[in-house]
Amino acid sequence: MHHCTTFTSTMSSFRTLPLEQFLAQLAAKQPTPGGGAAAAVGASIGAAAAQMSAAYTQRKKDKESGAAAKAAALIGALNVEPLLQAADDDAAAYADLQRTWKEAGMGAEEKAAIEARALSIPTQLLEQCHAHIVKIHEFLPHCNKMITSDAKVGMHQLAGAARAAYQTVLVNSPPEEEKMRLSKLLTEIRALEDEILG
Repeated sequence: MHHCTTFTSTMSSFRTLPLEQFLAQLAAKQPTPGGGAAAAVGASIGAAAAQMSAAYTQRKKDKESGAAAKAAALIGALNVEPLLQAADDDAAAYADLQRTWKEAGMGAEEKAAIEARALSIPTQLLEQCHAHIVKIHEFLPHCNKMITSDAKVGMHQLAGAARAAYQTVLVNSPPEEEKMRLSKLLTEIRALEDEILG
């Protein structure tokens, strides 16, 4: 039987911490929050910035052109909740990893499951960032021109989070083919960033 750590009433959720407290904990000499949580929170900020640009694309002329419908679809697609949840999931996965180092009697099957989960969390975060960036890029031609820069801020923030998540992936020793697959996603992200920076 696999026993994965989850957040309980005795563990603080990073999702509900005031930003100042989260940053203080991130800066402290303690295992969590770490790089995985930083990537997750950064991704959620990027998604929120892009949602804001879509929220401003709800004018009468946006409704008439169909841009408002595209904006509403983007707002729905850029759900920050799973991104924030990844911060807590990463901390729980790290706690489980620590058990694999300390519990000599842990079975090989349980250890493998814990290692797989630790790898899956930053992998999924990177994939979510990539998907969100693609959606925001597709929305840019329809965005309220007065606030397009905020949509681009969202793309850049998500791009940084994707690269940060990749660093956490690497720490968890992914197979070579998985590294190549994720590197390709990062290359696609960089191409979209270069386009909007031009």
